[in-house]
Amino acid sequence: MKAYRRLLLTVAMLLTVFPVRAEDYSQDKTYLNLREAMHNAFNNNDSAAFFPALQNFEDYLLEKGDLHSYYTQRCNEIVFLMNRQKIVEAYKRASDLSKELREKKVDKEMYMAVNMLGHINRYCGNKEEAKKNWFEVIQMMEKEGYYANMPPIYMNIVNVELDDSPEEADSLLEIAKGIALKHAPERVFDIETRQSLSYYYRGDMEKFAQGYKAYQEGVAKGLTSVHGRSMDVFNLAYQGRIDEAVKKAREELGDEGGEAIALIYANAGKWKEAYEAQKQEAAASDSIDNVVLTNSMMRIRDELRLYDVERKASKNKMILLTVVTILLALLVALLFYTVMSRRRHMKQLKRAYNHALESDKIKTAFIQNISHEVRTPLNIISGFAQVIAEPELVNSIEERKDIAAMMQKNTRQITSLIDEMLALAMNEAQESVNKNDHVEINDLMRDLLQENQGNVNKDTRLDFQTTLSDDFKILTNESLLKSILNALLDNAIKNTTNGQIVIKADIDDEQMLTLAVEDTGCGIPAAEAEHIFERFVKLDTFKEGIGLGLPLCRTLADKLGGSVKLDTTYQKGARFIVRLPIE
Repeated sequence: MKAYRRLLLTVAMLLTVFPVRAEDYSQDKTYLNLREAMHNAFNNNDSAAFFPALQNFEDYLLEKGDLHSYYTQRCNEIVFLMNRQKIVEAYKRASDLSKELREKKVDKEMYMAVNMLGHINRYCGNKEEAKKNWFEVIQMMEKEGYYANMPPIYMNIVNVELDDSPEEADSLLEIAKGIALKHAPERVFDIETRQSLSYYYRGDMEKFAQGYKAYQEGVAKGLTSVHGRSMDVFNLAYQGRIDEAVKKAREELGDEGGEAIALIYANAGKWKEAYEAQKQEAAASDSIDNVVLTNSMMRIRDELRLYDVERKASKNKMILLTVVTILLALLVALLFYTVMSRRRHMKQLKRAYNHALESDKIKTAFIQNISHEVRTPLNIISGFAQVIAEPELVNSIEERKDIAAMMQKNTRQITSLIDEMLALAMNEAQESVNKNDHVEINDLMRDLLQENQGNVNKDTRLDFQTTLSDDFKILTNESLLKSILNALLDNAIKNTTNGQIVIKADIDDEQMLTLAVEDTGCGIPAAEAEHIFERFVKLDTFKEGIGLGLPLCRTLADKLGGSVKLDTTYQKGARFIVRLPIE
């Protein structure tokens, strides 16, 4: 969930993840004073006080030989950096911790470093890698017998899975509950409360009401849960007291309140208010992203400056030693060599800098495109699904058909987007492909024509022309060839509002099979003929897609031993030509 990135992880919360220490410090005043100083600085987000206090605490624990508590404080340092949005530093500390544990062969505490990497990956939005980290933590805990502390790790994974796979989240909650019942009964109430909370998110109000009743019974018995405030907020909304629920969410849920408010309004059918709340939540999230990125870039810049200072100091020392130890002639030669080396090095740095800038542009384009291209159709699908669920909002069968058609269109759009990204990644990873399919070109082209007939604009005609005989075949990979032509047809359909789209098959003068897709759309300037085959390039930012279709075509054509390019001589729109060897 988005709120995760703005969730303040407290020291107390972190410590519950790790097994209880064997040492008893309850009567140790030095320990208690050092811990209290560190806790206060942590909770006040006071870096000037936190790091000295943490160092004193760590030194004390090392003197006591308490490695478990010492490494726990190392994790607290990483959490503190995450709270201050110093992601580069946090990742570096986590990597150093992992390296140190490996080198010292402290296998029993290795899961601490892996758990921190999971939190960092989750914080940065890399959910799949975070899940891998936490499943690895569970395996390590199971190996060492740390069952009592496994439920919180399962809860971390549940928070990731709830958005993507509610069924898997339910399964994990049941596993966590089973472990807690056997090894940590005090955690059961919190797990059950989290499970009840998920029912509201999924719109199952009957189960939510039952869960809230059980939650109140637990509170009456003196039990507590970190999800209690959210339960109270959503219960007000369930009772129809929307304004009270929204007010309480703003006052008590902090950064998580924005997402909760949007959900409350949506479940109440107040779409305008839900949209505004969601927009504010997205703006807040984007603001956090910008701060994190800025902090990370500043850290990288500082490291580059430090490197430059060290490099200059090393150079000066070398020059000084050279002047003292060698003759003038050798000094001149060495200085000449140094100058030439520096020039070459500066050229390398310049190339690396330009490459970094280009990578940053690609990353920025990807984030912007994927955010828009996924969020827009998902919002449309979600909105129309809620409209259909309210019979009084849709009066006729025709309206329902139109809504269903729009939902199907946006579903295809998302599917196509994901397929493009997966196909590009998979095919770039493959060094070679099988080309053992005997493909009848005319039949393939007719099938493509039929499959795409329903996707073209009503004022556009889709046609097929061939000079090949119907029994003409080539030996290639049929799946990759279909992917190339589908991508080119999809590009033509998106850019042609009227006129015609024609796919042609022929054999050129060099005895190569040529497959052309031409349209009467907006066309492409000749100067952009190669630029459009770069990733995430979109000449019209208002068109659908993220700019991966044409790069995918070129990658697949290369795999098949052929090529694809824009025909710059064609002036009526755009014409793309695929050339393949006839085998």
